[in-house]
Amino acid sequence: MKEKNCLIFGGSGQIGRNLIRKLTKNNYKVTVVTRNIHQKSYIIKTQANAGYIEIVEANIFDEKKIRQLFKKTDICINLVGILYEKKRGNTFKNIHSVFPSLLAKLSKEYNVKHFIHLSALGINEAINSDYAKSKLEGENNIFKNFPLATILRPSVVYSVDDNFTTNLMTLLSRMPIFPIFYNGSTKFSPIHCSDLTDTIYYIISKNIYSKVIECVGPDTYTFKQILNQLLELMNKKRFLFPIPLFIAEIQARIFELMPKPLLTRDQLKLLKYDNIKSGKYKTNSEIGIPSIRKFNQEVKKYCYMWKDGGQFSTEKYLIEKDFDNKIS
Repeated sequence: MKEKNCLIFGGSGQIGRNLIRKLTKNNYKVTVVTRNIHQKSYIIKTQANAGYIEIVEANIFDEKKIRQLFKKTDICINLVGILYEKKRGNTFKNIHSVFPSLLAKLSKEYNVKHFIHLSALGINEAINSDYAKSKLEGENNIFKNFPLATILRPSVVYSVDDNFTTNLMTLLSRMPIFPIFYNGSTKFSPIHCSDLTDTIYYIISKNIYSKVIECVGPDTYTFKQILNQLLELMNKKRFLFPIPLFIAEIQARIFELMPKPLLTRDQLKLLKYDNIKSGKYKTNSEIGIPSIRKFNQEVKKYCYMWKDGGQFSTEKYLIEKDFDNKIS
């Protein structure tokens, strides 16, 4: 049936892979578009049983080829996004504004039942960030072309496959002194990847049409609190050192020379603004699907990879302690 077909852009990332598993387990047939099938297909095709997933290689701006895909689907989900600009057209404007506008236009033309677009929290406030401005422009263009679209604005999304907690724990494990910006006071409401994909599935299955939904986890932390929680889970101690903004900007300029920069000047601007619910829009809890996964409990499940001794470090400690007690 047509209503069981779903078209996903950005299916190879942590959210996309989790969503593919969620949808196909519930008998949705998924078509995933990727720009390089040789690099991404081996990841994508393992997320579902044969017959439930189709992988199509296409340039996301190839309107003629993408148009053909809209003829056999009525659910379109866009998860494509970048954290920093790259060469060959991968600019914030192209990825966050032009491309979503194209999908919204095609969704209206082919009477798509659902068009769900992943945006980000805090973009209304971060007016000096190119990332935020492109995201906001993309949202406005979507509603102009397809007023029934649903836009999700998540806080930072985490899981064992993320680029947030895993990168932070890698850096914390290697650096005895860790720099923090704006005194680490920026607030976040981390949402687990599974809670976010549960929200997407809920919107589809319950036929919910809301203009903007803010997706947040059950708890709010400052960036410094997040770092301290990660350090506690890793059984490590580090000195968190606040650095002046002008030094941070110099660091960001240097990092921007790297193929995958750890920090950019635009990201530094974003870190000034809280990444929590604004109160202006409904949240995932308010539409009926509250986040249930706690940050520290979930990270605890995979933080052993950054502990001294690895997976069995805690068990080894308990065994040795019990042995010492017996012989004393």
